[in-house]
Amino acid sequence: MKVAIMQPYFLPYIGYWQLINAVDKFVIYDDVNFIKRGWINRNNILVNGQSKLFNVRLNKVSQNKLINEIEVSHDLNYNEDLLKTIGASYSKAPFIEKVFPIVESVINQTEKNLAKYLEFSIKEVCRYLSIDTEIINSSEIPKRSGLKGQAKIIEICNLLSSEQYINPIGGQSLYSNLDFELHGIELKFLKTNDIRYPQFVKNKFVPNLSILDVMMFNSLEQINLMLDDFELIY
Repeated sequence: MKVAIMQPYFLPYIGYWQLINAVDKFVIYDDVNFIKRGWINRNNILVNGQSKLFNVRLNKVSQNKLINEIEVSHDLNYNEDLLKTIGASYSKAPFIEKVFPIVESVINQTEKNLAKYLEFSIKEVCRYLSIDTEIINSSEIPKRSGLKGQAKIIEICNLLSSEQYINPIGGQSLYSNLDFELHGIELKFLKTNDIRYPQFVKNKFVPNLSILDVMMFNSLEQINLMLDDFELIY
């Protein structure tokens, strides 16, 4: 059993989807503290050839609240403007007709709980990309209270009978291979390779954008190849 555990992010970069696709169970880590100015409720898209932030508007944001305690504001005017911006920015992208309905379903949803809002967006993209990994929420897994950091991750892995835990490469300093081995779990880190594809301007590529950008410019066959374009590092 391969498991990955990550905070829910708003339409994140390709590496997030590589991680989901690489495991048998993906746990949305919704019962940890919200991080301001992180990637939980925002990401980047391509606007006029430049990387531009877009976000989910929230009410009463606090880093003292868990992600599943944060509320989405549902500013209808803002959502309408955001859809217009995305539609105009990608109007000439080759796959906009297939992808834009997904964007609309995500942004126009009425779910107020941020964790559930992001869960819906993650599952909508997985459906489009034909990723069939089982997705569950950390808050729905009965576990000991008071655990934090690596101890909480190992606890979840044990409860799910995980034999292998995969984490993005950026978390190498947070976890110990030896500690995971003591619990019978193999620890690996996913490193996304240098993925590039044609955007609007020839010979210019803007990296590290939302999965929306990947979907707008690439066929499902091309994206499936990208989902496997990574290395697993011990």
